[in-house]
Amino acid sequence: MSLAVSIFSADDVASHLGELGGLLHACVHDGASIGFVLPYTQAEAEAFWRDKVLPGVREGTRIMLVASKDGRIAGTVQLGCDTMPNQPHRADVNKLMVHPDYRRQGIAQLLMRELEARARDLGRSLMTLDTRTGDNAEPLYTALGYKTVGVIPAYARDPFGSDRLDATTVMYKLL
Repeated sequence: MSLAVSIFSADDVASHLGELGGLLHACVHDGASIGFVLPYTQAEAEAFWRDKVLPGVREGTRIMLVASKDGRIAGTVQLGCDTMPNQPHRADVNKLMVHPDYRRQGIAQLLMRELEARARDLGRSLMTLDTRTGDNAEPLYTALGYKTVGVIPAYARDPFGSDRLDATTVMYKLL
């Protein structure tokens, strides 16, 4: 079983919209709190990549890493570098997701390590992120050296469309 991480260009994103949409769709339906709530369609997932991610990749303000296993997209993460002039040293971790079929195989950790390497290559020394408090990703980030700044209560709607509002944990790491 072959696992590879690559940087996706704008052309790569455009040519893999269906598969990227499938990844996002599966993650949201599995309960990932990454900004979307059910009901959530494949078409909406593809539109996210086309309308929100692709422009940043094309402009160079967003780097997208994709983990592929046996020729199939298994996970992805984005490095947001569109910071203000007083923050050229900082980057944001965005939308770390691993397809439910590929979880618990070290893919998220591999993606994060590669993302940090890319950030260092760009001269970024501070990484920031937020994650749903108590989510499976929180211990991963802690194990990778991210420190908790604090918790914001009632930050985002539950992905299953209930009226429940979940807290988010804000984290950082100095590279």
